[in-house]
Amino acid sequence: MESEIDVGLMEKFLQELPEKALHLGIRVVLAAAFLFVGLELVKLIRKLLKKSLSKAGADQGVIQFLDSLTKIGLTVLLILMIAVSFGLDAASVVAMLGSVGVAFALALQGSLSNCAGGVLILLTKPFKVGDYIIEGNKGQEGTVKEIQLFYTKLLTADGTVVTLPNGALANNHITNYSTMPERRLDLTVGISYDADVKTAKKALMELLQGEKNVLKSQPMDVFVEDLADSAVVLHVRCWVNNEDYWPERGRLPEEIKCALDQNGIGIPYPQMDVHVRNADS
Repeated sequence: MESEIDVGLMEKFLQELPEKALHLGIRVVLAAAFLFVGLELVKLIRKLLKKSLSKAGADQGVIQFLDSLTKIGLTVLLILMIAVSFGLDAASVVAMLGSVGVAFALALQGSLSNCAGGVLILLTKPFKVGDYIIEGNKGQEGTVKEIQLFYTKLLTADGTVVTLPNGALANNHITNYSTMPERRLDLTVGISYDADVKTAKKALMELLQGEKNVLKSQPMDVFVEDLADSAVVLHVRCWVNNEDYWPERGRLPEEIKCALDQNGIGIPYPQMDVHVRNADS
């Protein structure tokens, strides 16, 4: 009797299998199409959002952050809608996502800290995209290229990209070299003890006054900083526009050397005087 029932159930299952497989295949194809269209719609919404924020004059970091948040939120919503379309109860799915969310929150505390740090950075604005910064934890420095949901990307002077967690950035001191429009430039040079200090100072002051990128509205100075073992160390100080800092920082040392050469001011090599005493004396 039981064998006849099992055979009957098997025959019924085999008879209904093609129809069920067809229905399942149609639903899978529709879900795939819905996923494709949904992802394209998410891209369109992100594009419109970025365009609207740009027209509104929003900071680039805010645009990048909201774009990342929109991408994640809409993608999760799309997956939830596809799951419901396969017959899963919406309330059950939401409850499941809530449980999974709690588990992820416990497991990914660092990532949540980075997310909170990203929000804090956008609210307090210690830096923005395009600023040159140095972070206080490991001394990483560079130009801010992106402020994303969890990480901030810096472009270093040698062309490499450094990715820093927002949580660490928000909880450490940041040195921002791009906030102010002007920046002070400090250089040191050693001259011989036999050289005339006043002549050297005059030559370097004339050099600064003749430099077009040195701001004449700000103080400039040349002074003796130290009497070192083998040289008199002069400190050259002036102000330049922020965008001119690195070009002048690379160019002025050569101009200083030329100015000293033209005035007969020598730059000594490191040296040590050795006095030999006669054993008989």
